[in-house]
Amino acid sequence: MTISRKEISLSAKIVRSKETCLPVNKPAVTVTNQDGSVINADSIRKLYGDFIAVAGITLRVEPGETYGLLGPNGAGKTTTMRMLAGLSPVDSGSITVSGIDVIKDNRAVREVMGVVTQHDGLDNGLTVFQNLFLFGFLAGQSRKDAKYRAHQVLEFFGLRERSKDNTYELSGGMKRRLAIARSMMSSPQVIVMDEPSTGLDPQSRNRVWEELAILKDAGVTVLLSTHYMEEATVLCDRLSIIDHGKILDEGSPEQMIERHAPREVAQMRVTPAALRKVREYLDTHSINFREVGALVSVTGVNGERPDLSGLEDVEGVCTSYRVGNLEDVFLAITGKELRD
Repeated sequence: MTISRKEISLSAKIVRSKETCLPVNKPAVTVTNQDGSVINADSIRKLYGDFIAVAGITLRVEPGETYGLLGPNGAGKTTTMRMLAGLSPVDSGSITVSGIDVIKDNRAVREVMGVVTQHDGLDNGLTVFQNLFLFGFLAGQSRKDAKYRAHQVLEFFGLRERSKDNTYELSGGMKRRLAIARSMMSSPQVIVMDEPSTGLDPQSRNRVWEELAILKDAGVTVLLSTHYMEEATVLCDRLSIIDHGKILDEGSPEQMIERHAPREVAQMRVTPAALRKVREYLDTHSINFREVGALVSVTGVNGERPDLSGLEDVEGVCTSYRVGNLEDVFLAITGKELRD
């Protein structure tokens, strides 16, 4: 089932009202760069020998914005995120976060930025509470402050009842929520999240989305990477399509769909026996289509609904229609499926 950005925002407000309104994730006044942005990356590059992982990416993230990097696995998203967070050296270019030169002072940037990696990095030998407390303590908080902060964060993220559970007992979704909670221990102005819902079931994924909406509502700037077009559509104010280490286009989901996607796409589920007739009809009438297994996606001229009247009597063909989406955008820009 597809969930909308409006539904996520409403659901997040309901979750917050049921649990707590403690401003544990309300950052201090956001410090910006000279240009008014929170994150400014200019022509950053990353090489591994002769392989160009990131090829001169430039991006700017505004205060309170949720900005996404959308692309397939291996596109350069994780490498870009690691450079922006000061976790990986930059071969050339510049990065400024909240007025801090990340390349010159990558330690300072961690005071204003929370990071959630693909691999949560939780200590499975500790309890939920201990993971939070230890993170805060090692970050420089006093024992008293780390304990108080951990209890605040547990309450806010609805994890209080699990505080004494061993981390290894948690589901994947609960571990992901704990990792997000841990990133808030220092009240960061910016959260960087690499593939926030990878490997989660739909219920856990939606709960993670709700929590990200709560953070956004509190004024936290969020930078995330994803290869899920629904996640990008629901969460992101703006995003970049990235492939082979390059940004191919940038804008809001709505802007990018308007620029690149067809207005309507016909999706035909076709049996093997009917596939030959379907191909012949589409080829004869010069209709654009692509096949993914038993699913044939068809677009008409200028993005309008295609004329498939000649296939109405063909047995083994079930046709439905949908509006254009970010996967269509990625296909139009790169010539390949987002999931490839």
